Amino acid sequence: MKNHLARASLLGTFVLSTLCFPSLLSRAADNDGDFKPLLNGKDFSGWVFRNEAGKGAWKLVADAKLDPSDPKKLVGVGEGTTTLLRGPIDHGSDIYTKDEVGDVELMVDIMVPKGSNSGVYLMGEYEIQVFDSFGKEKIGPGDMGGIYSTKAPSENASKAPGEWQTLHVVFRAPRFDKSGKKTENARFVLVELNGKKIHSDVEAPKPTGSELPGGEKAKGPLLLQGDHGIVAFRNLKWKPIAVR
Repeated sequence: MKNHLARASLLGTFVLSTLCFPSLLSRAADNDGDFKPLLNGKDFSGWVFRNEAGKGAWKLVADAKLDPSDPKKLVGVGEGTTTLLRGPIDHGSDIYTKDEVGDVELMVDIMVPKGSNSGVYLMGEYEIQVFDSFGKEKIGPGDMGGIYSTKAPSENASKAPGEWQTLHVVFRAPRFDKSGKKTENARFVLVELNGKKIHSDVEAPKPTGSELPGGEKAKGPLLLQGDHGIVAFRNLKWKPIAVR
């Protein structure tokens, strides 16, 4: 009898969890193929510079760390091409993928120096803020992991400047009818920063600012903000999925 009751309790807990947390349902697509690396370890093939005049701000390096002479800067470490570094140049450029996706699962490691500011844009339209928010007690949508102009993260999960931080996102693209009219908003199903869940099922009713032109669509690129501050990215990969 106890075993039957235990199984019934476990089943009830699972059903309740899937009803309350739609991200658990969406993650069922995780086994549908492998993640695709977005850096090829060679060059910038597969990427577009939003402003060609600012492309010199970006370079490929083996790793990154804080500049020993200036904690507000990063420097490349070693020879290699596995890390994307936006260096200390006043006028840089955003950079975005040639490939476009709709529903997607994204993984990326991010490093910022002291006081820096960047962003990761799903579909080139909806920004997850990248910012040095280490140690802040009160945080908003403009802090690390915030959905810019939309929602603050549920907690400050930021690491110190110069440390690699891991961002994990499950994203549902906006839906459109046959006439092209939007029927459902884009949605951040799940956002985790450094292993901590900071967003769950958050709608983005419109682009969050500084987005690519052309308006909302069913598919779009991944954009990394490079016209603001110094930042580094590595282990950048995504996987198209089907989110209900």
